[in-house]
Amino acid sequence: MNLISVILLICGIMSFLYGIMIWMIQSGSMFFAAWFLAGGFFLLLAMGFHTGIITAAPLWARAVMLVILAVAIAVFAFFEVRIASCFGMQAEPGMDYIIVLGAQVKENGPSVVLKYRLDAAYDYLTANPDTRCIVTGSQGTNEPMTEASGMQAYLVSRGIDSSRIILEEQADNTVQNLVYSRELMEREDSSAAIVTNNFHLFRALHIAAAHGYRDVQGISAYSTALYLPNNMVREFFGVCKDLVRGDLVW
Repeated sequence: MNLISVILLICGIMSFLYGIMIWMIQSGSMFFAAWFLAGGFFLLLAMGFHTGIITAAPLWARAVMLVILAVAIAVFAFFEVRIASCFGMQAEPGMDYIIVLGAQVKENGPSVVLKYRLDAAYDYLTANPDTRCIVTGSQGTNEPMTEASGMQAYLVSRGIDSSRIILEEQADNTVQNLVYSRELMEREDSSAAIVTNNFHLFRALHIAAAHGYRDVQGISAYSTALYLPNNMVREFFGVCKDLVRGDLVW
């Protein structure tokens, strides 16, 4: 039991430290609080094992807790494998449109996450001169401009002709990104490739399928390995939320 307590204690401390790191990057998301909650949970478990409260519980209670924990781990692992299945995905050449999903824009330009998306979009647009680009995202309270206009400025600064770029500046989330972007396409059967970070692509593609996209593919952009655990856990809850709300089809 002492070994289990020590392992849980270490997990709790690491969760708190990781949450502080995520908070310090000021991504605009409050999800760092989830790591503090996880840290508190691990510390409570460590205390429970150390004091013997958990081991003193009736056998049936411990069995129920174990089953619940095993099911939760299995569901989480299944979703994470599905999310990871889109890592490295690249669209076929010659798509009618690419759609770059919004992320935080800062005073000095796109955030790191968004820059990865835009660089992937730039590579595709350079290789496919007939493809048009929809950049989508409104202005958040912590942003100096709309995400769409910030993305347009970045792509133009790298040499993409502004006439190829269509701005969608109303969307506040991934569902709206895709719903509003589809309305800007010339034809309902236009082919489109969604450009977003690898951890986000699974959810984006399945949201698109739920909202009428007929020919949609994905372009997986890079993401920083240090922040990937946070993004993968956050995506798990994002997929669950959109699945329950009917905004995502499996």
